[in-house]
Amino acid sequence: MALAFSRAEYAQRLDALCARMGGADHDALLLFSPESMFWLTGYDTFGYCHFQSMVVTRDGRIVLLTRSADLRQARATSIVSDIRVWEDRDGASPVLQLRDLLFELGLDGARLGVEYDTHGMTGRIAMEITAHLPEIADLEDASRIVAVLRAVKSPAEIEMVRRAAALTDAAYEAAWPLIGPGAREGDILAAMQGAVFAGDGDYPGNEFVIGSGPEALLCRYQTGRRTLDAQDQLTLEWAGVFRRYHVAAMRTVVVGTPTARHVALHETARAALAAVEETLTPGHTFGDVFAAHAREVDRRGEGAHRLNACGYSLGTRFSPSWMDWPMAYRDNPAEIVPNMVVFLHMILMDSDTGTAMSLGQSYLTGDGPAEGLSKLPLDLPVKPG
Repeated sequence: MALAFSRAEYAQRLDALCARMGGADHDALLLFSPESMFWLTGYDTFGYCHFQSMVVTRDGRIVLLTRSADLRQARATSIVSDIRVWEDRDGASPVLQLRDLLFELGLDGARLGVEYDTHGMTGRIAMEITAHLPEIADLEDASRIVAVLRAVKSPAEIEMVRRAAALTDAAYEAAWPLIGPGAREGDILAAMQGAVFAGDGDYPGNEFVIGSGPEALLCRYQTGRRTLDAQDQLTLEWAGVFRRYHVAAMRTVVVGTPTARHVALHETARAALAAVEETLTPGHTFGDVFAAHAREVDRRGEGAHRLNACGYSLGTRFSPSWMDWPMAYRDNPAEIVPNMVVFLHMILMDSDTGTAMSLGQSYLTGDGPAEGLSKLPLDLPVKPG
């Protein structure tokens, strides 16, 4: 299997990470985030549902401690040459084997940065680390050290992002002819996900969101399927995914005739999206982006129907979520810099009238105005009954 990127690209990433480690005075990092491991080495697996840790020293050595089931996975997908296996057996403690590995690497007495804030770190693992590793090293939370680097995309990553963006549009275009009275949600989902797979894309970090009728007001996937009525509303949130790089989009489609509330909420969503587009530039923060969204929505008297966040960074992500750091919420000081991929969603859910309206697309930031990555129109989508 070919690596996702060239070895020169991975070498540049390792150099950047080692420089950040030096600035933070970390002797080594214990990586638990699958995104960090993938970004740094190409290691691609869902094996993070079990214990695995990647040790990265300040001088650039990388050692992976994983299960036997992922040994060949690591060899096939990554640049890691030093792969250790912890044994599956009753009472086994991979954390104790990690402690022994740290001794072997001469890291006793070291300052270790640990990725705690990740789906690859369970509470039990954290408890064992707290119980055993402080005996030999000083531990510090380093959950953001790789995330900050991943948030800014290299030219090679941007190529992956553009491939993902094409799949985003292809998924919607595959679904559009199926949407209408009598359409089955399952058929719509199958068309969308099938278009991504047909374009050599991947499973998304979380399920596509689909909901019609009353469920169009939901922002999460839920089980159960409906058939669309002659007058209906359908909310879709999906992402094109290529080599685990995500480009998300969101729409509420009106089936039949739009109500006055649909039209008013879409006008508000479109105006709010324009406001945040203007703010998605260097010199602003993710908190500024949220503030622009909130001001525009609230100014139009629709504040009761908006959310407390309006977007987030995108990149390579693993289940259970494609949402990445940082997020656009109130007062978030994270800065917008060039070459970030950011999904902005204007979600308005009027529970009083049962009216849904969502509008979202992904952007690539630059030195000036951000570039919309999708070619899909932002007009209110309507399929007549």
